[in-house]
Amino acid sequence: MSARLPLWLVVPLVVSGVVAVGAAGQTTTSSTAANARKTDARPFELTVDSIMRGPALVGYPPTGLRWSGDSQTLYFEWRQRGEDESSTWAVSKDGGDLRRLTDEERKSAPPDDGVWDRARRRVLAAQDGDIVVIDSVTRERRPITRTTEREENPRWARNDTHVTFTRNNNLFIVPLETGSIVQLTDVKPKKREPRETPSQKFLKEEERKLLQYTRQQADRKKKREEREKQDALPVFELEERQAIGDAMLSPDDAHVFLLVTDRPEGARTADVANYVTETAYTETVAARPKVGDAQQRRRLAVLNLETGKSVWAEAGFAGQAEPRTTTNVSDGDHDGAQTSSKPTPREVRWNMPVFGADGRIAATTARSVDNKNRWIVTVDPDTGRTRTLDELRDEAWVREINAGSSRVSLDWMPDGRRVWFLGEHDGWMHVYVVDATEPGAKPRALTSGRFELTAASLAPDKTKFYLTSTERHPGERHLYVMPIEGGARTMMTSMTGAHAAEVSPDESTVGMVYSYSNKPPDVYVMPNRASAEAKRVTTSTTDEWRSFGWADPELVQFRARDGVLVYARLYTPEMMGKRRDSARPGVVFVHGAGYAQNAHKYWSTYFREYMFHNLLASRGYVVLDVDYRGSAGYGRDWRTSIYRHMGGKDLEDIVDAAAYLAKDHKVDPGRIGVYGGSYGGFITLMSMFTSPDTFAAGAALRPVTDWAHYNQGYTSNILNEPQDDPDAYRQSSPIYFADRLKGALLICHGMVDTNVHFQDSVRLVQRLIELRKENWELAVFPVENHGFEQETSWADEYKRILRLFERNLRNK
Repeated sequence: MSARLPLWLVVPLVVSGVVAVGAAGQTTTSSTAANARKTDARPFELTVDSIMRGPALVGYPPTGLRWSGDSQTLYFEWRQRGEDESSTWAVSKDGGDLRRLTDEERKSAPPDDGVWDRARRRVLAAQDGDIVVIDSVTRERRPITRTTEREENPRWARNDTHVTFTRNNNLFIVPLETGSIVQLTDVKPKKREPRETPSQKFLKEEERKLLQYTRQQADRKKKREEREKQDALPVFELEERQAIGDAMLSPDDAHVFLLVTDRPEGARTADVANYVTETAYTETVAARPKVGDAQQRRRLAVLNLETGKSVWAEAGFAGQAEPRTTTNVSDGDHDGAQTSSKPTPREVRWNMPVFGADGRIAATTARSVDNKNRWIVTVDPDTGRTRTLDELRDEAWVREINAGSSRVSLDWMPDGRRVWFLGEHDGWMHVYVVDATEPGAKPRALTSGRFELTAASLAPDKTKFYLTSTERHPGERHLYVMPIEGGARTMMTSMTGAHAAEVSPDESTVGMVYSYSNKPPDVYVMPNRASAEAKRVTTSTTDEWRSFGWADPELVQFRARDGVLVYARLYTPEMMGKRRDSARPGVVFVHGAGYAQNAHKYWSTYFREYMFHNLLASRGYVVLDVDYRGSAGYGRDWRTSIYRHMGGKDLEDIVDAAAYLAKDHKVDPGRIGVYGGSYGGFITLMSMFTSPDTFAAGAALRPVTDWAHYNQGYTSNILNEPQDDPDAYRQSSPIYFADRLKGALLICHGMVDTNVHFQDSVRLVQRLIELRKENWELAVFPVENHGFEQETSWADEYKRILRLFERNLRNK
């Protein structure tokens, strides 16, 4: 291996006169002359430099759709090319009068993360540390606070006539009529009385016995403290390292629910070095703890505003934790000894409750810290006692999702007796209801089948649900409407692809962000009826991008070694107007994020890779983009098939994908490469190390090389914790298999990566050096975090990938 970072140039390849299949399925020809007639833009040049302009070429997707209270205006956020941040845009319900709001108008537009009142007219928000309320119809903005302190967690109270918020661990309430702020709680550090020595205690007692004056002073102090206590706010005392993450007033005004966080003692944060700085000195960026280290606790307390007493929500439903067996590190001469702890109550992480229309019952969710259980419970605010409404147990890990525009995965039905929630009880994410007033009531499924719900919300009229699901196809997302008690679902959207929809408050119109495989996301509006024609509102892409005939990748399935069908996106030279050659090179792409989906019929968040695959196909490569085991969209069994072994079934799918290319698409089995970033970089390393005869070359971008160095939330779900399950970590971490490397390996990593730390690649490099491996290179990017931002970094990285493939696959 050469110590230098090679610099080289890629000769630009200009592709024109290509053939592509459009969204409607028709074949369209795109030539330079034809493009010139359609647009004034210069013909697009398919080069790495051109592709890696990214959003400067394809634009930024609109986000944050929300309607005004009168359903006349649809707002959204949209960042323009060459700008550093998004602006707020507005369009009328018929799709006309699209305009960008001025900075002053934007202040009075409903925010995309606000809390709406019951009438769905006014919206609360925390902006720049202050609380504001905005009337979305009159567009009046009213500041509730304007202080140097930071106010958060705004909520409506007392039938939407008051507003509550938190500041410095305490809860405050403001009547909108007067605007006067009232503090409801006195949350403060627990007072610790100084501990008296025996000598001090003796002298104090003798002084009271001997001197009447000291007795009188003590009596006066006691009476003064009693008077102050009667007039004092209800007190909640925090232990050391505790803080209030959130606080809310119960609808009966009698209780405050407090989400109490405990900072872990002894936890160590892994820091990241930043070498390119304004000061010219190396600076340190605090990143995160590593998996298995002490983690933050989150508990739920309830403070009675009348009595001043507080209780903790009881977690007896969780039972006892299994004795913890820890494998001690071997010293080389002796095997690692194992020690077991005594059983202890299972720890859970609580969420804030939701209340029904009458405000009588508080329902909330709790999740075990070992990720195996999720409970829905009611909480008695006076005693802290809980009653379980639903339990979801998964021997791998429980999956929970945010329920789309409702921003909850648990809420009350209109009858005030039942709660609805999303759960994976039958192996697929569906809607359930359970009666919270009847002990022992069983949840009832409102939807079922081998498809996933990705969003759910009650309709404004409370008679039906709006659902977004994969019911039509795993690679599509459509809006459905369903009666509130379940039953037949009506598909409202009809265009092939994905629809992120927002229904207007009067339910007359649907605003949505729609995309297709080769059509980036844009805003559309349509009447709220099944299969109504949608009107396009925005055009995010440039004329230059639209002048090219981008491939519509074929969605295929291949059979893995265990007989399971695996979805993938296929790019071929024929899609780019090239002839079908025999024994051609192939590339398998591995998407990142672990739990993500990329073999679908809508625009990919990996849009640079999509364009890069067009370039590879234009050069004669066949590219396969695989939704390996563990990817999203295919149910619980698919998701959990990587439990305790990342680099097991998921890796087998990637290796089998290479065999599929060779068997069905005339790819030379000796000229196949693999690449991907993050989790995709991890799988690339596992491919190159554990299946070295399958792939001639691989590019691992910002890869996880040792899972014991990644984060808690993601890793402990799948592999448990390293001190408890070391075998799972060792069999899942590429660094343990580096001795098997044969093919050409390129490693690329940003040095300021606060997600997968640059240290991951550094440790692997040291391992490769110690193993005396030579056929590898490391490219570092000094100013980049996990997601690259600089166009030049993207271009440099992908030129290196292309060069790797050209040297080892195309010209082999």
